[in-house]
Amino acid sequence: MKKFRPQPGFVMQAYRFALDPNATQQAALRSHCGAARAAYNWAVAWVEASWWQHRAEESYNISEEALTRWRPWSLPALRKAFNAAKHTDPRLAAWWQENSKEAYSTGLANAAAAFDNYARSKQGKRRGKRVGTPRLKSKRKARLACRFTTGTIRVEPSGRHVTLPRLGTIRTHEPTCKLLARVQAGTARILSATVRFERGRWFVSFQTEVKRDPVKVARPDTAVGIDLGVKTLAVLADSTGQVRHEPNPRHLDAALTRLRRASRIVSRRQGPDRRSGRKPSKRWEKANATRNRVHHRVANLRQDALHKLTTKVAAEYGTVVVEGLNVAGMLRNRRLARHIADAGFAEIRRQLIYRTQRNGSRIVVADRWFPSSKTCSGCGAVKAKLPLQVRTFECDACGLVIDRDANAAFNLAALAAGAVSLKLW
Repeated sequence: MKKFRPQPGFVMQAYRFALDPNATQQAALRSHCGAARAAYNWAVAWVEASWWQHRAEESYNISEEALTRWRPWSLPALRKAFNAAKHTDPRLAAWWQENSKEAYSTGLANAAAAFDNYARSKQGKRRGKRVGTPRLKSKRKARLACRFTTGTIRVEPSGRHVTLPRLGTIRTHEPTCKLLARVQAGTARILSATVRFERGRWFVSFQTEVKRDPVKVARPDTAVGIDLGVKTLAVLADSTGQVRHEPNPRHLDAALTRLRRASRIVSRRQGPDRRSGRKPSKRWEKANATRNRVHHRVANLRQDALHKLTTKVAAEYGTVVVEGLNVAGMLRNRRLARHIADAGFAEIRRQLIYRTQRNGSRIVVADRWFPSSKTCSGCGAVKAKLPLQVRTFECDACGLVIDRDANAAFNLAALAAGAVSLKLW
């Protein structure tokens, strides 16, 4: 896909709205997302077919000049090959005209990106865990998503409808006044739109180029350290000595009773079986939808709470210091894994990074090995051991007695003075 570079004074921002499509529109949305998946699978199979043919010919000692050439996986090459095959391939010729061309471009772009990630990972140029060859997407497990970059993409003047190519005008579940006002004022330009089905409903996300004036935080000269935890979600200690505790909502724990009851009902219904090919019963589908609604409510409540917390922090402090936690390693603790996953430590850090950058403030990510809990915030002495069950820090050198989480937050806030540049990872 084409990468847009914002003009000076403009930033890239996404606006997401929930949709209320009718039955016909829902079928069209699913058809477009299915077309994107089909195009992705076609591209993966088309490229890998030449790989397997090449390897088979090598085993027969065929000369290098006579071997099958590798098929390119760049987006223009995939588009050219797909446009030539959609008229002759019986798997595509019967239905490809039912959807917008943007649906197929979405799948082909995803396939090209997947092959690029595989190539960079194989060459050691990609950070993180190595990735293998792209896999075909299952119809049952694939996420429903489709992106539109050309055609009629607009927010209707009514403020409750959006228009997308081939899908027409769809009613939104919530008003689109914020984006509509910017578009009408000329301070925002819609670049693309992505429809996605998640948490039981359809959403549309508009990628926009927005003119944003610098935002002044309430306390630009104050640094705050944030210590994340399970008992208390976040303890904030700033450079002026103030301490604030943000309680952990524990949304999943509050819904466990309903979730267990819904899961028990699902287990007593006749569900799908891939080995025997058995399809789920109507009662299983109804019970599974009820259970999914519990999960969706928990996810929505968690997302809302985290957005409110990070928005409040980014709008108040000029420097924010967070921990570089090894969340994957923390999840190996079977006693705390559910509570850590419910808290959303990584999501808090991700939101703080982009919100502080948007406000022109600074964020510092402390090294994961920094002993924030074991270090005395008064004299700097470091304890050799500090068990997790000990919730009060007592310094053996200066005699300071302070809450463990508040002590860690003060130590994190002190890092802001020595941090010269921004550290994200």
